[in-house]
Amino acid sequence: MRVKGTIVALVFACVAGGIFIGGCAKGQVGFARPTEKKVSVIELKNDVGRQELLQGKPQTYGMRSGRVHLRAGESIGQHSTKGNEEIIVFISGNGAALIGREESVFEVGQGKVCYIPPQTIHNIKNTGSEPLVYIYCVAPTR
Repeated sequence: MRVKGTIVALVFACVAGGIFIGGCAKGQVGFARPTEKKVSVIELKNDVGRQELLQGKPQTYGMRSGRVHLRAGESIGQHSTKGNEEIIVFISGNGAALIGREESVFEVGQGKVCYIPPQTIHNIKNTGSEPLVYIYCVAPTR
């Protein structure tokens, strides 16, 4: 299945990116020593709501990720990236990324990726009639 392969590739890219960034932050070039962290394969659930995938330290060098499933009209709720950057990969559905206190609207949905920089207030809302499903990866900038 194409979507499942995309999700596996995304999770692998997030984990590999976290290991590479973690290695660079420690002054190393390339990947961290293989004994520091282990590769994980996580089965995605098909439930409504949130599913944590990576919880940060000590499981990773600081990156967190998860899967969100919003019903029509639902939103995740306004929150801030604080000192983190975030990438959101939309798997299905249509919605809006509401960015900043003014809530600038960006159309999002299946086949789109949204990058949210540090210190950014944001919310994701399902504006369609079908579920909005996405994977998020949050990583510290320091």
